[in-house]
Amino acid sequence: MSGMLRVLRAGALTTVQDEGRRGQAHLGVPGSGALDGPAYRLGNRLVGNPAGAACLETTVNGCAVRVSRAAVVAVTGAACGVRVDGRPAAWGAPVRVPAGAVVELEAATRGLRSYLAVAGGVAVEPVLGSRSTDLLSGLGPAPLAADDELPIGDAYGPVAAADAEPYPGSGPELILPIAPGPRDDWFTAGALTTLVTGGYTVSPASNRIGLRTAGPPLERARTGELPSEGMVLGAVQVPPDGRPVVFLADHPTTGGYPVIGVVPEYALPAAAQSPPGTRIRFVLIRAPRLS
Repeated sequence: MSGMLRVLRAGALTTVQDEGRRGQAHLGVPGSGALDGPAYRLGNRLVGNPAGAACLETTVNGCAVRVSRAAVVAVTGAACGVRVDGRPAAWGAPVRVPAGAVVELEAATRGLRSYLAVAGGVAVEPVLGSRSTDLLSGLGPAPLAADDELPIGDAYGPVAAADAEPYPGSGPELILPIAPGPRDDWFTAGALTTLVTGGYTVSPASNRIGLRTAGPPLERARTGELPSEGMVLGAVQVPPDGRPVVFLADHPTTGGYPVIGVVPEYALPAAAQSPPGTRIRFVLIRAPRLS
């Protein structure tokens, strides 16, 4: 390894993330990985890393790290102030930092989760093919704490030619398309109407496992619970309180509460960046046909 990151300030929740442990749900292993995939991949492109390199995902109030060697870094995802040795630096662009410099991500000003990519990637040991921290199963490295040291890999290649690249960010309203099923028949005929007109907001209880909602409960047509069945990324599960939960990257692989619908994966990065209180609008779509 060609360098280290030393954690000076860990922030509310900073974890190592890559593209996750896909394809192992049948073994009970959640997918995990960066919640905002486009922001994660953009950061890697800006510093010359391949898409699978690991980076740091911060939550709400950023973090601060010291680099032991000269490096190229980039901060993407939630907009935030970036400082190198106390001086303002660019957000959403490659930044060259000298050996011993302190890179700080300040509190997010728009969105929730920022990404710190470093040329060479965060080279912690992979677990089941991924370096991602999984909060539900405990796989991967623990959430970062002050004085932790993380190895940096050798740089892969030249940084991006562009000075910066566009990133859509989050908006004042979270629009979530939802394909009904597979258990929408467990709810009354009016439950889907409630879902799309109920004026839901993002609950402060949301986390990497799921986006929880505040709003009117969905009325059940059936009592009792299902036997545990497989759960997919984006499943909208409805627990006994009737308020839907949208499963995110660290979601369980099985569950017994009925799933009223599924949000497509392309819509989930915006969910990951929506702070508590954000208005949610569910929009019914047809499930794509399988060829």
